[in-house]
Amino acid sequence: MQSWHGLGDVPEDWGRSVVTIGVFDGVHLGHQRMVTQTVGMARELGLPAVVVTFDPHPDEVVRPGTHPLRLTTLHRQAELLAALGVDAVCVLPFTLEFSRMSPDEFVQTALVDRLHAAGVVVGENFRFGHKASGDVETLRTLGEKYDFVAVGVPLVSDGGTISSTFIRERLTAGDVASAAAALGRPHRVEGVVVRGHQRGRALGFPTANVESPPFTAIPAEGVYAGWLQCVEASSEPAGQRWPAAISIGTNPTFDGVERTVEAYALDRDDLDLYGVHVAVDFAERLRDTLRFDSVEALIEQMHRDVARAREVTA
Repeated sequence: MQSWHGLGDVPEDWGRSVVTIGVFDGVHLGHQRMVTQTVGMARELGLPAVVVTFDPHPDEVVRPGTHPLRLTTLHRQAELLAALGVDAVCVLPFTLEFSRMSPDEFVQTALVDRLHAAGVVVGENFRFGHKASGDVETLRTLGEKYDFVAVGVPLVSDGGTISSTFIRERLTAGDVASAAAALGRPHRVEGVVVRGHQRGRALGFPTANVESPPFTAIPAEGVYAGWLQCVEASSEPAGQRWPAAISIGTNPTFDGVERTVEAYALDRDDLDLYGVHVAVDFAERLRDTLRFDSVEALIEQMHRDVARAREVTA
């Protein structure tokens, strides 16, 4: 899959294509429906399928300080889109100047002049252009002007509209199971393993302390079952995935103040992952974060957590 940062990266000889537009954070079931329809139309026409997305998140530019927590990194987003059959992703730098484009300017500059769109697929609630003045009907009208077909795809609903906002709310509540159902896969937190206080190792449960990028959507404090995976191709255990017990919190038993994401690969005390880029996938919340009266009581609970995590990930 080709990846372009800005319209200037689009090859000069790029021909016609079918395009879908959106933030696509999470690539959840609603996004998947839209991308699948885009790829289907592209295959029917014998054209490449292109995803146009934005960085940073438009909300951060239009309303500074409101950057939504990210459900996926840009790299992970690209992986998921490629798996759906997308041929190219164009990440447009979202600036204040860009946000002031009229709907016609955006369509002509991005979709017509550079991507030569034959078809454009968006969600039925799609808004674009200065002050969100354009909608699907606007896009259809511009399609008649610039010779492309515009399609508005109905939103996915499962007792409520599936959206990135809904998934963030579920994660904030610690409901990783509902988040996974809306995503179509477990929620993932990525980051580099850094040295912590190494208390887990001293207790017999060595953990990978994962330092994630800013604005990462991290579930509520608590203990979870899931998986730990090495996603750094150059490292020794690349691609390996282990069932894990995951703790998010400040380690109140030890009067901790810094919130951490720590994952213990079940029955593995031989892993050296310092400095390695890893992913933590969340399957189920096991319990709240608790303060224990003694280290012994904590260890007993950790054994119970590990046993439960083994059942969940079996």
